[in-house]
Amino acid sequence: MNRPLHAFLLLAASAALAAAAPPAPSEPSPEARGEALVQLHCGGCHAVGREGASREPAAPPFRELNARYDPEMLSEALAEGILTGHPLMPEFRFAPDDVRAIILYLQSIQTRRPA
Repeated sequence: MNRPLHAFLLLAASAALAAAAPPAPSEPSPEARGEALVQLHCGGCHAVGREGASREPAAPPFRELNARYDPEMLSEALAEGILTGHPLMPEFRFAPDDVRAIILYLQSIQTRRPA
């Protein structure tokens, strides 16, 4: 087989294999990362989705947080260590990128809009 034809066939075969390969996994959106974080760290007590009841009656559903305050106001507490008045809730500290992801997720699920 002559070299130019051989090179062309190798190139064509490589292109066909690359086109047939599954796409590389993409990074989850910040909102999806925020959802995963609150599910992992908060879902044991709080309802963290758009529906459902909290497992712990005293734990408010996250979709109703803005009935009390703007979720954006949680940024500092999430970064520095969120503390509450009851002993069952552990203290959490999140990295700045995780804080932003959590806030974006919380904002996306709010059912009550501030007046």
